[in-house]
Amino acid sequence: MRTTVVQMAPGSSLPDNIAQARDLIAAAVAADRPDLVVLPEIWSCLGGTAEVKFANAEELPNPGATAGAGPLYRFLSETARTHGITLHGGSIGQRHGDRLLNTSLVFGPDGVERARYSKIHLFDITTPGGEGYRESDTYAPGSEIVTVPVGAFTAGLAICYDLRFAELFLALRRRGANVIVLPAAFTAETGEAHWSTLLRARAIETQCSVVACGTTGTHIDAGGHARRTYGHSMIIDPWGTIVAQASNGTGWATAALSLDKVEHVRAGMPVLAHRRLNT
Repeated sequence: MRTTVVQMAPGSSLPDNIAQARDLIAAAVAADRPDLVVLPEIWSCLGGTAEVKFANAEELPNPGATAGAGPLYRFLSETARTHGITLHGGSIGQRHGDRLLNTSLVFGPDGVERARYSKIHLFDITTPGGEGYRESDTYAPGSEIVTVPVGAFTAGLAICYDLRFAELFLALRRRGANVIVLPAAFTAETGEAHWSTLLRARAIETQCSVVACGTTGTHIDAGGHARRTYGHSMIIDPWGTIVAQASNGTGWATAALSLDKVEHVRAGMPVLAHRRLNT
């Protein structure tokens, strides 16, 4: 399955972000002919005040329906159908009472929604460099573990900070995942320290391919501070080898995922069957 990660440098302007996504997807599809295309986390509105985040978020229709769909939902659906691809829409803000959900949507080549997942683990941390983040001020956590068929593969869904919680990835493996898709907006500081290490570890532990698509560039947060995200989107095979990687600018990277490779690695080292602890 040819798979492309589309690395964006989004800001807080929804029209500009949609235009950037449209152009990058079209260029990547024309160049590499992927079956699956993946966007980054919260590419629709990165930065800005809570009011801007809410204005750029939308209520989602019931899965499979289109009545009442907003511009983001329609864009993702129409883009998947236009290019005949499976489109993992990274994540967008979904309205949820007085807060938002950080939600991934997956659309099939017919433009019909196949799955949605809301980020379970929220990024409430202070980095060693002193930068503080409080995702829970704006977002509520999800609770559902989600997998979805994509061609011959079963994709497990996760988002950004979820990467640090190996138990979620083990749960996805136990539910049949052989590829895990993770959109992200990793900070430059944590990305430099941990991004590739954690991604390779999750691939090795689960014996899944891992498709990780990040944002890049600088955006302005609610307090007027410049925040940099790491980029370096990558695709990793189930042995932990990085098989495709973007740099720190906008663009894309493509690799062919192999189900045979997954099965070969698992047959030679059946770690799931060898597990003794189930906590």
